[in-house]
Amino acid sequence: MIQAYAAHEPGGQLQPFSYDPGPLPPDAVEIAVDYCGLCHSDLSMINNEWGISQYPLVPGHEVVGKIAVIGDNVTTLQVGQSVGLGWFSHSCLHCQWCMSGNHNLCQTAEQTIVGRYGGFADRVRAHQEWVTVLPEGLDAAKVGPLFCGGITVFNPIVQFDVQPTDSVGVIGIGGLGHMALQFLRAWGCEVTAFSSNPDKTEELQSLGANHVVNSRNADALEAVANSFDLIISTVNADLDWSAYINALRPKGRLHFVGVAPNPVSSHVFPLIVGQKSISGSPLGSPTTVAKMLDFAARHDIAPVTEYFSLAQVNEAIAHLEAGKARYRVVLRH
Repeated sequence: MIQAYAAHEPGGQLQPFSYDPGPLPPDAVEIAVDYCGLCHSDLSMINNEWGISQYPLVPGHEVVGKIAVIGDNVTTLQVGQSVGLGWFSHSCLHCQWCMSGNHNLCQTAEQTIVGRYGGFADRVRAHQEWVTVLPEGLDAAKVGPLFCGGITVFNPIVQFDVQPTDSVGVIGIGGLGHMALQFLRAWGCEVTAFSSNPDKTEELQSLGANHVVNSRNADALEAVANSFDLIISTVNADLDWSAYINALRPKGRLHFVGVAPNPVSSHVFPLIVGQKSISGSPLGSPTTVAKMLDFAARHDIAPVTEYFSLAQVNEAIAHLEAGKARYRVVLRH
């Protein structure tokens, strides 16, 4: 039996829950969980904000642990290896997207906490293609959030061939944004943090920002017009997007990894004249995840983390919901 914590209704407290996972599929592995990050997507699933939650719901999709059991057909992983697992736990491996290396765009991809039980448990299962071995040099206690928040902000760097000479802005320096600053600075970019809290300037500079702009100051936004090759928005908020489009250089891109609540509007003329783009992206493929982990190990990049025990999961959720997390919450098992 696998011991876990589950919500039994939308918005419900998580309670101890056990289940029999049945036989291990031949191409799957079972991970003994050591750490699991707590992400805003877990809260959305607990509260059924997206209308896809099934109860009992075991959250947890930023898993780090050791392989305890492997299926009969598993050839790429071994018992005892330290590994991580993120939002996806399986993809079809034969569609156009999987065959082109874009497994994260697979239209039938299995999601770790959608219709199955996730990592707020002592064990979790996944198919071998989405389980990634941790490179040497990464702290297992900190690496979990890289498997969701980290790859979400790293993926655009790869997808859009960001250059070390590029000037890049990051809107919202929270759970995702603070990792974006670190990645972009190590990539070699000139990095600007757009923050609504100027008191954090020194901290943001320590995380990798060359410059900090007050996102609530219209004059400050106007002062950086025609400055950026890429602006990544990590916020779940509605902002004056035209001001950020104005801040882009020709061929610049305003890219969304945070979910703005309402439709994003823009006059088309500035896009045409400057050949500018508005885009979005999900998490990355298994190959991009592995690239991110190698890059993080090479440059000593890690999320800023706070810790709770798994038994304190409801306290951790309340801490995150109250906006007190600095910057990612990890549950210790």
